[in-house]
Amino acid sequence: MTGSFSRLSEKAGLPPGSLIHIGEVLEKGSRISMIKYSAENIEKLEARSVEEILPFLEKDTVTWINFEGLSETDLIDSVGRNFDIHPLVLEDILNTHQRPKFEAYEDYLFIVLKGLVLESGKFAVHYEQISILILENMVITFKEKADDMFDSILRRLESAKGRIRSLGVDYLAYVILDTIVDQYFLLQNAFDEVIESIEDELLVNPTSRTLADIQHVKRELIFLRRMVLPVRELLAAIDRSDSSLIQEKTRIYLRDVYDHAIRVTEAIDSYRDLITGILDIYLSSISNRMNEVMKVLTVFATIFIPLTFITGIYGMNFEFMPELKWKWAYPSLWFAFLVITVFLLVYFKKKKWL
Repeated sequence: MTGSFSRLSEKAGLPPGSLIHIGEVLEKGSRISMIKYSAENIEKLEARSVEEILPFLEKDTVTWINFEGLSETDLIDSVGRNFDIHPLVLEDILNTHQRPKFEAYEDYLFIVLKGLVLESGKFAVHYEQISILILENMVITFKEKADDMFDSILRRLESAKGRIRSLGVDYLAYVILDTIVDQYFLLQNAFDEVIESIEDELLVNPTSRTLADIQHVKRELIFLRRMVLPVRELLAAIDRSDSSLIQEKTRIYLRDVYDHAIRVTEAIDSYRDLITGILDIYLSSISNRMNEVMKVLTVFATIFIPLTFITGIYGMNFEFMPELKWKWAYPSLWFAFLVITVFLLVYFKKKKWL
């Protein structure tokens, strides 16, 4: 993370709109794919530059252009030149530490949010910034890396079933947003499992690893909340927008995604409260274990106090100590030690200190 922020210094002193990729490079190079579709047909195209796509654009079809990889800033610059996108928008696309937001311009809409992917086999959440441009008859998406996040959308487009092929760019944008937000729900099952395992370990044998797991989950929840909470504001802003690019019949679907975002946020808040409670239980458990150890040590110390007192007396170098000349003095002393020890153990047991 520190390395990804280090490139911020490269922008110091540069004018607004300077195109520099800020963040970790998750994909070397860039891949451009285009899908052009209508209710009757669909066409796919892989391209190396934006200029290769321009001849295929038509007004009577919906076009989805997807960029995977943001390291080649020239491609982003060509998007701005060919589609008249403001330089500050292009700058936000390349700054992968951008806060999720929605901006409405005269001829297009701009959306930024985070896509979340859970690594299989262990609890690790990976984030990537996804930017969306909504233009007339065209949606352009920018992803940090190539993955299978949008595969379900491609299958829906290819199947020609449902309303996605018959509706416009606003519905395609909704489907993309819904797919991204649905990824958040996958984290709920993961959080359920990891928190349950921590609780089990906490009750059986809490260790320093348990504390590390608690802190790891707590950090993930804090960062996740910071990424998800603005999505509610983003979707609410889209619903309030009076842009002609968003049709009235699509707003009800966007409100459904808004409801999903609220549910995810509420779940995150509940997990935060739960993990905070687990941390308190861990600290109490460790404190109780320490108290048990101290109690045992105190009992043994208490038993040896009178014994030490007696041996201390007979360790003094006085000349006139009559019992030292007595034949049964040594066995009697051991008998006194045993009696005192047994008496104290019985007393502590009766008091339930053992």
